[in-house]
Amino acid sequence: MKKVIIIILPLIFLFGPMAAQDADAILKKVEANISADNRVFESEMIIHGRRGSRTITSKTYSVGDKQSFTEYLSPPREAGTKMLKLEEQLWIYSPSTDRTIQISGHMLRQSVMGSDLSYEDMMDDRKLTEIYSAKLAGEEVLDGRKTYVLELTARVEDAAYHRRKVWADTERYVPLREELYAKSGQLLKRTTLSGVQKIQGRWFPTVVVFKDMLKQGDGTEFRMTSIQFDQEIPEYLFTKAALKQ
Repeated sequence: MKKVIIIILPLIFLFGPMAAQDADAILKKVEANISADNRVFESEMIIHGRRGSRTITSKTYSVGDKQSFTEYLSPPREAGTKMLKLEEQLWIYSPSTDRTIQISGHMLRQSVMGSDLSYEDMMDDRKLTEIYSAKLAGEEVLDGRKTYVLELTARVEDAAYHRRKVWADTERYVPLREELYAKSGQLLKRTTLSGVQKIQGRWFPTVVVFKDMLKQGDGTEFRMTSIQFDQEIPEYLFTKAALKQ
């Protein structure tokens, strides 16, 4: 029995750290595709509600994970609405009232325009490697693509979700599915990602379907109609004055 123990223990020390290192390496490769110093994109947000669907279009400018500026373009009811994120603060300008309000505290958990996304979802652009510890749980085939299954556990107190499960394409290193969990273990949201394209040398999913598991309806489909990385973005956009321009 002693000989067996002597043989097994070195294997545990050898392969245990290696699995953790592989998970972190995979997550870093995923982030290299989906993260950028800055980006400019136009998108359609299709909200599938109980009484039908509606589409909202917008244009967004973002720099790192600290600054973003979004202007909603259509439909007429939403056109001219603007959203500004600076660090951990979020402001929204409404042209119908000509007022700017700050979204904070419990309000961040509210739905954005009736969609399956919360303001908190839109606010937290930090890299996953900064928030979570990763573990490689295995491999699965998803929609014909071989994927790594990563289990992420929050290591910071202010993470929006305590645990995440990510299916990452083993060849292109993009997420194809994600599940978001509360600390209690309850599944809160599920996302599916598709329309993967190679854009400026990186693989990037251009279609994301968000489903709030606590809401009725068929989810919210987010389609990027154009996207550019590493662009020159005017600094004045990231000021409160730009909201009313």
